[in-house]
Amino acid sequence: MSDKKEQQVQQQAAQSQTQESSSENAVNSSDKATEQQDPVRKITKYALLITALVFVWYVIADRHAPWSDQARVKTYVIPIVPQVSGRVTEVLVEQDQIVQPGDVLFKIDPSDYQLAIENAEASLELAGQEIGAGMAAVVTAQAQLVVAETNVEHVNAQSARVFEMEKKDVLSHSDGDKARAAIKQSKAEVVSAKANLDKAKQALGKEGNENPRIRAALAQLKKAQLDLSRTIILAPSLGGITNLQIDAGFYAKAGAAAMTFIEGDNAWVQVNLRENNLANLAIGNEVEIALDVNPGTIYKGKVSSIGFAVDTASTSAVGSLATVESKTGWLRDAQRFPVMITFDDDSTKGKRRLGGQADVQIYTGDNWFVNSIGWVWIRVLSLLSYVY
Repeated sequence: MSDKKEQQVQQQAAQSQTQESSSENAVNSSDKATEQQDPVRKITKYALLITALVFVWYVIADRHAPWSDQARVKTYVIPIVPQVSGRVTEVLVEQDQIVQPGDVLFKIDPSDYQLAIENAEASLELAGQEIGAGMAAVVTAQAQLVVAETNVEHVNAQSARVFEMEKKDVLSHSDGDKARAAIKQSKAEVVSAKANLDKAKQALGKEGNENPRIRAALAQLKKAQLDLSRTIILAPSLGGITNLQIDAGFYAKAGAAAMTFIEGDNAWVQVNLRENNLANLAIGNEVEIALDVNPGTIYKGKVSSIGFAVDTASTSAVGSLATVESKTGWLRDAQRFPVMITFDDDSTKGKRRLGGQADVQIYTGDNWFVNSIGWVWIRVLSLLSYVY
């Protein structure tokens, strides 16, 4: 009887083990089926893998292939300042208009400056007449000097005969004294004639265009002509007009801006990088630029300058104490420095808007792993520009 009970117990244990193994197999198969049928797990795994990859790249790229979205397009801003004053007669541009080099922007009434040219021409003519009169005075003074010198020779000859006759007592001593006085007078007339000639020459000055009066009159005429040419204000180069605040009838003042010109031939990108981005950065590093104005397109550029100073001082007025900012937290804010990037070609012309945002990817070396991820990253950001 005991043997039969043991056999029954063994049979029951075997059956229970069989049931447990079958249930485990069923659970495992159901788990495998669940994994195959649940895409969320797969997506989560891939997302975690990509996140880890991006994190590693981000840490390495900070120093070897820095990327930043704190970049803006920069160009030259030129105030259009008239050099002469006057009433504006015509404005030939509109707000935000693109202009070519030499295009007329606006005109100032030229009447006063045309009159100034006429006055300068008259002054030049008068100077010529004065020089002609001065030359005549010089000729007259030269003739007077010749007469005086000839008179000296004549008086000397006459006086010599008087002196001979005075020695022979033919003429009295008074006649001799008169002859000697005549000699002195004739010599004084020569001195006076020479002085008059020098005076006439000094009054005349240099001859021709070297004469001071002629030079002054010519300078006045050139100034008047230059002022007249400045009544037409031209575009200095290719660019755009903004902040237009004048119209016909407006009185333009010399030295006061009338509108703003945005230069279009030269543009660059200023990107503000953190200090740890600058470790391996060098002038000439290749850069890929994604402009928000043209999503999906990558432009080539190069690092042209790296800023080495920023203003961090918080100074106060003389006589007071400096103010020190107190910031708390686990991490301090990273200091940023400006880095200038120039475009490799003119393919961005027409898309360079001052202040436009951009993303930049800089390659400081030949690390294929870091550079490859950066290459993909900048293109993804460029495509995302379609959305925002």
